[in-house]
Amino acid sequence: MGEMSDYIAGLEAPERDLIERIRARAVALVPDAVEGVSYGMPALRYRDSPLLSVMSTKEHIGLYPFSPPVISAVEAELDGFSRSKGTIRFTPEHPLPDSLVDRIVLLRRDEIDAAKKR
Repeated sequence: MGEMSDYIAGLEAPERDLIERIRARAVALVPDAVEGVSYGMPALRYRDSPLLSVMSTKEHIGLYPFSPPVISAVEAELDGFSRSKGTIRFTPEHPLPDSLVDRIVLLRRDEIDAAKKR
């Protein structure tokens, strides 16, 4: 296993199941993503850059795409979700739609690809 899988395995349901679903979707969309650590958080990394982290707190689950521009790009789809420039917060009772998670992952992947071409 890796850092993110180990972190998820230590969680309780329903947070564990939701975070695992997000991790699995991200890996399906970006098969070259590997588990690692970014900014002290268990994360998926792609091309040596942080792709995504998802962490549970007492009050919410935070999705961290490591990119304020990615969050800005999906801002119109975030009504009803708490957010800042670096995270989107949600709960198991009010999860992010899979289509939105997919869009965030793909936007971040494309952003990393564009940066690596320079």
